[in-house]
Amino acid sequence: MDISRPDIRRVRLRKQWIAGATAVIVVVAIVILITHLKPAVPVVDRATVWTDTVKRGPLLRQVRGPGTLVPREDKIRLIPAETEATVLRIRVLPGAKVAPDTLLMDLVDPQLQQQLLDAQLQLKSARADYTNAKARLRSDLMTQQAGAATVSADNNQAQLQASTDKSLYDLGVISGLSYKASKGKAGELITRNELEKQRLVLNEKAIETELAVQQNRVEQAQALLALKQKQLDALSVRAGISGVLVELDHQVGEHVAPGTTLAKVVQPDQLKASLKIPETQARDIQISQTAEIDTHNGVIAGKVSRIDPAVIAGTVTVDVELATTLPLGARPDLSVDGTIDLDRMSNVLFVGRPAFGNENSTINLFKLSSDSKSAVRVSVKIGRASVNSIQVLTGLKEGDIVILSDMSRWDNTDRVQIE
Repeated sequence: MDISRPDIRRVRLRKQWIAGATAVIVVVAIVILITHLKPAVPVVDRATVWTDTVKRGPLLRQVRGPGTLVPREDKIRLIPAETEATVLRIRVLPGAKVAPDTLLMDLVDPQLQQQLLDAQLQLKSARADYTNAKARLRSDLMTQQAGAATVSADNNQAQLQASTDKSLYDLGVISGLSYKASKGKAGELITRNELEKQRLVLNEKAIETELAVQQNRVEQAQALLALKQKQLDALSVRAGISGVLVELDHQVGEHVAPGTTLAKVVQPDQLKASLKIPETQARDIQISQTAEIDTHNGVIAGKVSRIDPAVIAGTVTVDVELATTLPLGARPDLSVDGTIDLDRMSNVLFVGRPAFGNENSTINLFKLSSDSKSAVRVSVKIGRASVNSIQVLTGLKEGDIVILSDMSRWDNTDRVQIE
């Protein structure tokens, strides 16, 4: 016969409740402990980071940019078409060395031949008109001079007669009426003589003016003929300068309009560097600052000769005049790298330029510990920047070693382990 024991059941239930409460407390404690644990310090491979030591001393500020070698403007010759023409023959291809009289191509323009003949005939006609006008005007002048001479002779005779009549009148030989008649005629001839002289002077000036007009027509015809002759000569396209033919983008049979560029000749030893400097770095560039151009086959010294006032695609074009002989292989459109010296700062704290950070800003860098086994994040205020270095204002001291490579992967931690 089973006997009921309720006290044993109560004990068993109490033990179960105690065990459950204990398990819950343990789980809650573990969760709290886990949530309060700090994340493990990340490990960084030393071979993957780039470090530099903070130094004190002079800092040469520089800017750098890519560019190309281009011909100097005064050493380029663009040869335009002077008339409408057709390419008849191409004699030289791009890349060839040329002399001033080297024939590059032949053009043909049938209308120009007719225009040249017309200009020659116009010049002959203008010269004939000038000769005829000169002969006619000289004949007219001679006729007028003869008439003036006759009036002058009559005037002289009248003056003598008047003088004689006055003497006779004073002696009472002739009447007063006869004397007045001779005196009046003498006065009239004086007036006529003066008028003829003035008329002769005006006629000579008119002759000069008319001959000048005829001479202008001759000169115009000569200029037109010279122009047509020059255009005809330009159909034989010549280099004009010693150098290298770099462009000749036309084919035989192609029709070209006036002003079309037929060829481009440059002097390959007269080049300059055209650099593209980021607009944020170009503000301190000045004319005549020294520069170095790396052609990847030698370094050339130079100086800044021009700064483009416009910003294109985030860059400023800076021209550098080259001061030394070009190395072998230097040619137009060759890619180069240029470095421009801005100024030299003395006794400043500086370090290698990090992968990020602009001038006059505050950035975060990882500074290595004394044993170089770990690095902690520090806030650094930076000042002026150069190509490879940047000025340190606050946050670091001389001798500190910092990581300059990109550490953005560890933005959420203030300490890393270096192995």
